[in-house]
Amino acid sequence: MAQHPSAEKRHRQTTKRRTRNRVTRGSMRTAIKAVEKALSEGKKGEAKTLAGAAIHLIDRACVKGVIKANTASRLVSNLTLKTKS
Repeated sequence: MAQHPSAEKRHRQTTKRRTRNRVTRGSMRTAIKAVEKALSEGKKGEAKTLAGAAIHLIDRACVKGVIKANTASRLVSNLTLKTKS
């Protein structure tokens, strides 16, 4: 465990950031899975609306620094390809 005050503060900060990042990443992944589920069930219209919401969450995660820009770009590209095909 941390002994110095600065190390204790750093531990508190990393704990807060980790939980915040996990929530953001988790909601993003859930949205992507919802799109894939709608596509597998053959619901194209629903998948397109869900894809818009998922892309919004991906972009938010990228802006917040949870995922890198190239990862966000790849995820958005794969989603749009899946919804168009």
